[in-house]
Formats: sequence, C-alpha cells, structure tokens
Amino acid sequence: MATQAPRELDDGNSIPPLGFGTWPLKGDEAARVVEMALRAGYRLIDTAARYDNEEAVGQGLRASGIARSEVFVTTKLRGADHGYDATLRAFDASARRLGLESVDLYLIHWPLPGRDLYVDSWRAFVRLREEGRVRSVGVSNFEPEHIQRLVMETGVMPVVNQVELHPDFAQQALREDAAARGILVEAWSPLGQGGDLLKREVITRLAKKYGRSPAQIILRWHVELGDVPIPKSQNPQRMRENLEVFDFRLDADDLAALATLDRGHRLGGDPKVYVEL
Repeated sequence: MATQAPRELDDGNSIPPLGFGTWPLKGDEAARVVEMALRAGYRLIDTAARYDNEEAVGQGLRASGIARSEVFVTTKLRGADHGYDATLRAFDASARRLGLESVDLYLIHWPLPGRDLYVDSWRAFVRLREEGRVRSVGVSNFEPEHIQRLVMETGVMPVVNQVELHPDFAQQALREDAAARGILVEAWSPLGQGGDLLKREVITRLAKKYGRSPAQIILRWHVELGDVPIPKSQNPQRMRENLEVFDFRLDADDLAALATLDRGHRLGGDPKVYVEL
C-alpha cells in the first residue's frame, strides 16, 4: 500500500493525510469497525461527543493492539456543552469515555452563533492545550467570520477546520480563506454520502481511465486539493481501497472536469443558522 507522509499543522504537530470517520456507528459495531480500520492501516480516527460512540471508539483502539502513540484521535465538543466551564467538564467526560489521558485534536463541533458561546469554549480549548491534555485545537463547521472572531478575541488561530466538503460542495472560498490563515481543512462526508455522486459520468469515466473505484477518484481529488478526507465504510474491501489513493495523480484536465460538479449543494446544516438538537 502506497502511503503519504503526515500533514504538518501550523502548531508544529502533524496529522495523517486521510482518516476514518465513525458517525453514526454505535456500541459493539463501532468498536469492531474501529478495530478493523486500525488493522487495515488507518491512523486517524474521528469521533465526537455527539456521536455517542466515544467509549466504543476507545474499546476499538485498545482491541486493535496498535500503540496509542501511533494513532491520531480526534473528538468534538457538543453544542449543549458550549461555555468555558462546561467545555472543561465536557472534555473530562470525553477523555474518560475514550479511556485516554489526552487527545490529539479537539474540535468545537458547530459554532452555534445563536448561543454566542463559542468564544468562551475556545478559551477553554486554549487552556486544555496549554495543560497538555489536547495536542492541537481546532473547529468544525466554522465559517471564516466565526474564525475571525476567535482570533480577534483570543489571539489563537485554529489549526484545523473540519467541514462538509465533496465535489458537489467544493467550498472554494472557505478553502482559500483557510489556506491564507494556515488552517488545514478536513472533509466530512468526503464522498457526498455516496449514492448519486459516485455515479456521475465524470467520476465513472475517470475511474475507468485510472482503473480505480469512483470513491478512490473522489478521495484522490481531496488529496489534490490539499484537504484531509475522513471517509467511513464498514466494508473491509472498501475500507482498504479508500486508503489506496497515494500511488496515482489526477492531471489538470481531470481536476477541471471534477470542478464542473460543484453545485454548492449542502447535505448538512448551514453553520450560520444551524441549531444543534
């Protein structure tokens, strides 16, 4: 299996170039699939308090036999726990469920501007990083305006912004803003939740051209854009295939063709108005 070196973050830490998502896995299934993913070669595991599977993710990590130092673990703060003190308590609970003393990346899951507490939560994130309980701090589903406010009020820039990103929703303006700020973009739903997107003529044509699966073409597109995709699969073969995207390249014409698929079509909520239930 061809691999690629970890991506460098602006705080001096590094992150694997492709990860494994765990939503909406639960319970024993989540533990089993995480163990399988780690044994297949994944070294970035992404979870969240809101997924209600942190305990199972921790079980899968331990069952895999892979050393903790080799696995990059991400979790996220749920909306109900925004606020300085609430964030500190929430992190303690997440770490306890995961069975870990520290995590590699902690993200604010959504800005929830209507609650107007994400800056207070960010101050708690900075404290957690300073105490060594979190190696890197970032955000998820944040728009540039939300990030600008964090920086203006705290002076601390997130090193990661995890957002919905796929050929149907390429987020060019957000990616350009992130690049200018030195923020690495991670992609959730990188395959557009499968289905119709995998059947688009452009993608199936490129899959035939390179002798690859449609999913591999899309994941390679993410790599070419410079983001870190976080696909999920419970199928062992597809799980392995999704990792095998570092031994070929898409050319300029391929990328131009894929750019025509961008319809600005969200699958998830709009961060400017989204209210987490």
